[in-house]
Amino acid sequence: MHDRSRWTALVVLCTGMLMIVLDMTIVNVALPSIQARLGFSQAGLAWVVNAYLIAFAGLLLLAGRLGDLAGRRNVFLAGLGVFTVASLLCGLAANQEMLIAARFLQGMGGALTSAVILGMIVTMFSDPREQARAIGVFAFVASAGAAVGLLAGGILTQLLNWHWIFFVNLPIGAVAAIAALRVIGPDRGTGLRAGADVPGALLITGATMLAVFTIVNPAAQQGWLAVRTLTLGACSLVLFGGFILRQRTARNPLMPLRIFSSRNVAGANLVQVLGTAGMFGMFFLGSLYLRRILGYDPLQIGLAFLPVTVMMGTLSVRYTDRLMMRFGARRTMFPGLGLIAAGLALFALVPAGGGYLSHIFPVALLVGTGAGLCFPALMALAMSSATPQDAGLASGLVNTTAQIGGALGLAVLATVSASRSNSLIAQHHPAAAALTAGYHLAFWIACGLVVVAAGLGIWGFAALLRRRRRRRDAGRQAAPV
Repeated sequence: MHDRSRWTALVVLCTGMLMIVLDMTIVNVALPSIQARLGFSQAGLAWVVNAYLIAFAGLLLLAGRLGDLAGRRNVFLAGLGVFTVASLLCGLAANQEMLIAARFLQGMGGALTSAVILGMIVTMFSDPREQARAIGVFAFVASAGAAVGLLAGGILTQLLNWHWIFFVNLPIGAVAAIAALRVIGPDRGTGLRAGADVPGALLITGATMLAVFTIVNPAAQQGWLAVRTLTLGACSLVLFGGFILRQRTARNPLMPLRIFSSRNVAGANLVQVLGTAGMFGMFFLGSLYLRRILGYDPLQIGLAFLPVTVMMGTLSVRYTDRLMMRFGARRTMFPGLGLIAAGLALFALVPAGGGYLSHIFPVALLVGTGAGLCFPALMALAMSSATPQDAGLASGLVNTTAQIGGALGLAVLATVSASRSNSLIAQHHPAAAALTAGYHLAFWIACGLVVVAAGLGIWGFAALLRRRRRRRDAGRQAAPV
């Protein structure tokens, strides 16, 4: 594939990813309209989001491995088809059951589409400089799409109606599929017989879906120590344990455990779990603060977070790749995590009567700059040791840790925030002050999660330097005099 075709293919892949990422936040803005039109209860309304999230996160690892086995372009196109049809069904939904079922199907299509994209990028761009830039573009789309979704959701919901947040996917999906057939060459997978680990697939899909369900439903609704939460959590751990045992004994495992032998892969995915937990919390709780405390409408909320997108895009597309080539992915990642933590700490100090320019805008700049530095470096590290045969699996793993981190972060932060606010309201504090105090506590926890992520990254980097130093010293001692 010549140079221009590769970059055109990158645009097509990122278009597909943007459609998937937009759908994760664009729906949040329209939830009140959906509730009023279809008569959802507050608990039932959560399933409009949760049905998508459970299917999406639960199938990512399986989808990534299917890309290695059946061909990544084939899986990408299948995902686009499923997602586009499901979007049509969502827009046509006339009752609660149809919308929730279509959202689950949408999550399946989103998993198939997004799980293989990063693996395709790594195999298309072998030059380190070009690969860093391409990953930067992908990271921008994958991360900043949340802010764009808030803006797009506000525009479509206010100017048209909630149905159009789903209908808008139809032309995008069709154009992306046609373009993919033209500019992305077919790739040969290793064959389904080479890794058709059906028991492993059932175990990991069931374990991940059950884990995400436990996080977004009983844990968030009944508490982390509720009997149902602990029971489902234990069942999920048993399924995960069964999957690991299966991968150790299977002749053709679905997920070869050798992928975790790389400190880069294991460490980057662990850091991403914690980092995305903080980022997802910022968008979700920040939107609630702007709506409930400052009285912003959906369009104003989207515009308020626009600086995050601008900063991420400017850095990810133009500068982060250069910094990574000069200083390395790890040294680029740490300042990014520090800026995200600083932005979250600043948000934790915003008063109930805060102003946009004095309080929200600086947070958006800090978080956008930090994310623009951090997430491209994280993705580069997570893919750095993946072989061409395992690129799809590594790509699915990156997306899985991001989604689980986001789900876990949202559940923890939303629960803590609501508990703190309800406690203060019960003590007869003003509603605005109580809500703001709840957000403050959640933002401090989010900041702490990002600080822990940075600490783990620094610890791993220091361990790597010590190991390299020992090897160098051993080599010097072994050298002949």
